[in-house]
Amino acid sequence: MAAAYKRILLKLSGEALMGDDAYGINQSVVSGIVKDVAEIARLGVEIGIVIGGGNIFRGMAGAASGMDRATADYMGMLATIMNAMALADAFGHAGLTARVQSALRVDQVVEPYIRGRAIRHLEEGKIVIFAAGTGNPFFTTDTAAALRGSEIGAQIVLKATKVDGIYTADPKKDPSATRYTTVTFDEAIARNLQVLDATAFALCRDQKLPIKVFSIFKPGALLRVVQGEDEGTLVYV
Repeated sequence: MAAAYKRILLKLSGEALMGDDAYGINQSVVSGIVKDVAEIARLGVEIGIVIGGGNIFRGMAGAASGMDRATADYMGMLATIMNAMALADAFGHAGLTARVQSALRVDQVVEPYIRGRAIRHLEEGKIVIFAAGTGNPFFTTDTAAALRGSEIGAQIVLKATKVDGIYTADPKKDPSATRYTTVTFDEAIARNLQVLDATAFALCRDQKLPIKVFSIFKPGALLRVVQGEDEGTLVYV
């Protein structure tokens, strides 16, 4: 089955790399993510990835307690660079070519973010991992995903979570909760659905960039999403 999307922006949280560990990177989990991404890469999908740093920063939570917010945010950006490098290395071992572009300049280890170069990498079939968020404190990696997705001309932002979509209530607490198949941006606002943070959500809505919320841990879910099947929840204009 052909892919429904030519170019996507996949948003991965740092916590998605942890598995059941308290913090850090779980290699078996990373291997599973790489395998899923490889499946869609073989369909010819151009893949950009924005990754968070919560899994590494969580290990520094005690030291960061009471820290100035801007300083803590910059530390979090550095954590995303480490995650991006680890993910790129894992892609390399799987036979895929990945490039890391950082919004903070660390030229000795990764490329700086340059929009035209990122698009060229995508057109050449390389996976581009965007690190260091937007490069600014007070903005989340959700906002970075919306921004980079808009800049590279992605057709959709795929928000990878631990839950297989958006539900009417917390499915862990309410067994009767049902999953939304689709929901408009206006409906998501009216129902106070937690899709992305407010800044990222507003940017996606204004740019008419749809969001698909799905579980990265559900076998085959990413493939079904890019093939346009009923997987997760689609948020659209």
